[in-house]
Amino acid sequence: MYVPKHFAPEEAAVLDLLANHGAADLVTATPRGLLATLLPFEYDPDSGELGSLLGHMARANDHWREPAQGEAMVIVRGPEAYITPSWYATKAENHRVVPTWNYVVAHVYGQLVVHDDPAWVEAQMRRLTDRHESGNAEPWSVDEAPAKYVEGRLRAVVGVEVLISRVEAKFKLSQNQPRRNVEGVVAGLGARDRDHDAALAAAVRAHNPDRAAP
Repeated sequence: MYVPKHFAPEEAAVLDLLANHGAADLVTATPRGLLATLLPFEYDPDSGELGSLLGHMARANDHWREPAQGEAMVIVRGPEAYITPSWYATKAENHRVVPTWNYVVAHVYGQLVVHDDPAWVEAQMRRLTDRHESGNAEPWSVDEAPAKYVEGRLRAVVGVEVLISRVEAKFKLSQNQPRRNVEGVVAGLGARDRDHDAALAAAVRAHNPDRAAP
């Protein structure tokens, strides 16, 4: 991944992204060519030297059956959005501005391990469900579903784990802009209020502590 120095995040920010992202793309090189599947993952920091990403996919999906050639890659994304140059204060001074895209992303590499084990999958499902239900007023639990139904669903999926060997991350959040342009981006995102805009504005503020108003 191309990562200019000013877009290189601190390790703590990358770990937070891994722990709190939504779904991500699992990509592997196989004898059939590149295969990709969008999956919700859970980050386990205690598995292996650098942790692992835990997920599951449909048994009917041939992706898990195809042997991975070399490392697997998981593309983990945070908030992202189009940035209009109209938000830059410097536009009024010289018009030497262009649109861009702000985003948070990590490429996670590692060994793909398949877990064709209902007990492993159930534990992963419960962990994933509990995290995403935690913010609800009345969190749903796997135990609310009939046991026989859950057993059937478990037989329909297989577990996948990526044992992390390295992570390349890029947080492109206007760090290359002067303070007045950063403040314009934060204000513009707040006023526009599209999907991810609020989260992206918070990320821009967090990664420009000396150039963005709190």
